[in-house]
Amino acid sequence: MDISIVMPAHNEAESITAVLERIQRTMDAIGRRYEIVLVDDGSTDETAALAEQSGARVVSNPMNMGNGAAVKAGLRNAQGEIIVLLDADGQHPPECIPDLLAALERADMVVGARSKDSDTKWHRDLANTVYNRFASYITGVDIKDLTSGFRALRAEVGREFIYLLPNTFSYPTTLTMAVLRSGLRLIYVPIQGAKRRGKSKIKLMKDGPRFLLIIMRIATLFSPMKIFFPVSLGMFAAGLGWGLFKILFLGMRYGPTSAMLMTVAVLTFLVGLVSEQVTTLLYASSARAAEAAQAEIEKEVREKAAEECRE
Repeated sequence: MDISIVMPAHNEAESITAVLERIQRTMDAIGRRYEIVLVDDGSTDETAALAEQSGARVVSNPMNMGNGAAVKAGLRNAQGEIIVLLDADGQHPPECIPDLLAALERADMVVGARSKDSDTKWHRDLANTVYNRFASYITGVDIKDLTSGFRALRAEVGREFIYLLPNTFSYPTTLTMAVLRSGLRLIYVPIQGAKRRGKSKIKLMKDGPRFLLIIMRIATLFSPMKIFFPVSLGMFAAGLGWGLFKILFLGMRYGPTSAMLMTVAVLTFLVGLVSEQVTTLLYASSARAAEAAQAEIEKEVREKAAEECRE
């Protein structure tokens, strides 16, 4: 199988048939071997049955485990060398899949970045802008759409980082930052997102702060000094500035508050330094594990080919 199209779905009976028909028309037109893997994440409607009727291979979670958990199940069950991820609610245009596949020839992952004329709500656009700028600061790369779930990637890339992906809606954030942190090639392709069918599963007040917290956690995992250094510098400057202000303008002695702030700033910097080294070792270890797994797969393929030749 050349391409596996993985779709997480939870109660998407209203849109799933039309989305699958659009995918099939698009993929049949480009003449590539493909499969559609729909991960039914504990749906209580007819999502799984409709998907099977439309020709998709359905992988079912026994309960609603989360969008990220469904994606991880899809990555594990996909048979293609290339994986395309998109939502089942109709927001992502399947007609853009050939554009992502073409760009993937020059990259390890391609993300469909929603343009300004996409049919999205203003508060989500504002939140995405904040997330994009913060993630761009952490990675040092201009991130155009951090939370887009519409992407194409090489299967080995997705499986290399599967242990990092959370079970929630924030898996695109983690996957994007992991790819950039590893020095892999990432390309953005502009798309025009459509309004989803049915009710959104994301709640602004509940999921917004959680997304920001997850980005902070991911930032400390991938590039800790980008967080620890500004915090330590701010505390050191505050302690030094308050101490000088008391001496020069208030005629007071240098107090314990300033000393405490400066001491904590130094400790924070040292913790960030150690975290940076731990992160480097973590990625070195995961890279060696990925290379070993790939070598084992290649060995099995060679042994199977030799056995077929002998027969």
